Amino acid sequence: MIIGSATSRSGRHPTSPREPSIRSISLTLAGESVRFQTTRLDEYTGASVSTPVRPPAGPRSRGAGRIAAFAPPLARLSRAKVLLALMLVPLALLMSGCLSEYPMSIFDPKSSDLAPRTFNLFMLILWPAVLVFIVVEGALVYTMFRFRQRPNHARPDQIHGNTKIEIIWTIAPAFVLAFIAVPTVRDIFYTQQPAAQAAEATGLQTVRVNVIGHQWWWELVYPDIKDAEGNPLVTANELVAPTGRTLDITETSADVIHSWWIPAMGGKRDVIPNHENHIWYTPSVEGEYYGQCAEYCGGVHADMRMRLRAISPADFDAWVKKEQSDATSVPFEGMNQDLAKQAVQMMTPCAACHTIRGNQIFQGKIGPNLTHVGGRTTIAAGKLDNNPDNIARWVHDPSSVKPGVKMPSNLVTTDQAAAIAQYLYSLK
Repeated sequence: MIIGSATSRSGRHPTSPREPSIRSISLTLAGESVRFQTTRLDEYTGASVSTPVRPPAGPRSRGAGRIAAFAPPLARLSRAKVLLALMLVPLALLMSGCLSEYPMSIFDPKSSDLAPRTFNLFMLILWPAVLVFIVVEGALVYTMFRFRQRPNHARPDQIHGNTKIEIIWTIAPAFVLAFIAVPTVRDIFYTQQPAAQAAEATGLQTVRVNVIGHQWWWELVYPDIKDAEGNPLVTANELVAPTGRTLDITETSADVIHSWWIPAMGGKRDVIPNHENHIWYTPSVEGEYYGQCAEYCGGVHADMRMRLRAISPADFDAWVKKEQSDATSVPFEGMNQDLAKQAVQMMTPCAACHTIRGNQIFQGKIGPNLTHVGGRTTIAAGKLDNNPDNIARWVHDPSSVKPGVKMPSNLVTTDQAAAIAQYLYSLK
């Protein structure tokens, strides 16, 4: 099978004696062997004469160079496949971030208002953008290969300015921006309206929550729900909300700028010192939804997490009733009650920063409220699952869990931390 050929002319006349002209060289593959064949004009008769040529052996010989020169571009094809694969792998990894089953994804809305609005707007813009990308990049790639520089090509004509094209690429983006602007402005006005107005339009009740950002945890206050002492109900890091009721969230910060973001519920809002921002949404599906501070706020920013626990209205009312009561130690399976009783005397250093309602010693306001800390699913602002072992680890050496955290380490021994953990985990 002939798979390659080349034609060459010498500077002499084909019939010139002592230097016949080789007109062509062909390369033939027969099984695994490679064979060259030259075709020339006979210097006397002018007839074409074919002569087989065996290239010299050895990887560095000129014959090997000739074989490489005339061999099919199998190596190049292989390199192209490898390059394509290398391009597809990061693309696949990038697209995997769009899957909805991950804990923090905007692609699986769980609220009935804000999240679907922002998701639908995103998709409305995404697919036209994908189409524009394919057309523009496709034209670019086609032009690169179709009009690439080739040997003996003359310099192309240099063209400057084309009025029609310039008008087109000015008007076309204007139409694209108008197409994007109309639904965007509509949704901005929808999401920025007061929560009470949005709830009234849908006939839903509202639950007001004040979110206060701290380095690096979240204080949550329910101003319309009073505790046993008549003060607004205070908890930390886990926002508990009923489905079918609109959450009216007011945000501010005690130190630096943070950002409240629970992707399944909708967009994010900056949490700014000495300023109130607002966001609202209505959880529609029961479940536990993860969130994250979305504004860099210092060294432990990545571990400033939050969760939203959406439960039924009946379960929410039961939760409120329990949270309104003062702290009570509730025995749990495996609890060492002797250690738990000793813990209160060991926790004197903790009282400077934390509140345990019902205990007059614990009235600190610097750290999270611990009144019903045992009923939360996590501790350390979502960093650790809530269990006695993790509580003891956190109480003894919080810096080993969240380097840079403001809570001091080694204020108590490991044995004291274990006793304190038994007590705190019983505060359901």
